[in-house]
Amino acid sequence: MTTLMSAASSGTSADAAPPVLAEVVRSGFTEGRHRGSLVVLGRDGGVEWSLGDVSGPVFPRSCNKPMQAAAVLRAGLELSGERLALAAASHSGETFHQELVRTMLAEYGLTEDELGCPPDMPLDREEHDRCLAAGARPSRVAMNCSGKHTAMLAACAANGWPRDGYLDPGHPLQVLARESVEAAAGEPVAHTGTDGCGAPLFALSLTGLARAFRSCVLAEPGTPERRVADAMRAHPEYVAGTRRADTWLMREVPGALAKMGAEAVQAVALPDGRALAFKIEDGGQRALGPVLARALERMGVDSPVLARIADAPLLGGGERVGEIRATF
Repeated sequence: MTTLMSAASSGTSADAAPPVLAEVVRSGFTEGRHRGSLVVLGRDGGVEWSLGDVSGPVFPRSCNKPMQAAAVLRAGLELSGERLALAAASHSGETFHQELVRTMLAEYGLTEDELGCPPDMPLDREEHDRCLAAGARPSRVAMNCSGKHTAMLAACAANGWPRDGYLDPGHPLQVLARESVEAAAGEPVAHTGTDGCGAPLFALSLTGLARAFRSCVLAEPGTPERRVADAMRAHPEYVAGTRRADTWLMREVPGALAKMGAEAVQAVALPDGRALAFKIEDGGQRALGPVLARALERMGVDSPVLARIADAPLLGGGERVGEIRATF
């Protein structure tokens, strides 16, 4: 079992192997392990406990979306409710997600061809299979980041900024997005890359990522960050989908703000200022639920939804023969 480290002793060399956060147990035999790093902030914003390297930079992937959505608001775009939640989403591509993206495109005089995200099938497996059965082809609207891209394009249109090249890191909107990420995290971006959807991707430490989520829930009402957090918490189905852990958590734990990212990154903030962020080193998404549920349990969150989030069964011959479980 991995030992929890105090804030004073949490410094871990970036060259050292990260600790094991979850193990894969089949028929009573541990056949694999998922390593990673995790940080928990207390109510005062300080590091309460951590595992692994929480000061070195990682790509937060879609966990940056709340701050990117705040930048769109800061650019003057008026969004609220489901539309603002969708701007911060990694949506599942369910029918209601795609319909709202198309509605927003029409509202701002945009076309699907202008979206810089690549064509894709829905992220949700059930929706993916339904679309295949219906003969649907990959589309930009179905891609899980299409809400973010629609909002970005709309902000460019509202400001008279070029829509061509809106994903360039030097574009005024992306400069504003970087500034929003840095301000929320309380640290400079360590590296700029390209996310899977084509948008600029800003590297932060896990501690900085947890601070960013904390800053969103504690921001003054009416500020861009608080507006995004409130919209996400009020409309979590638009942030994720009807069969997603982020949705369940925001529905069942009052005031929680949750967002996952590709390559097994997760961030959560609670309304009292506590927050967490973690990354599974190998990008194994299957370990997200068990690690998330265990971390929240250690933080004192008491909700039946944690068992649902933690459930990660292994099957043998169609029957449950094991599970992926947290080790801390």
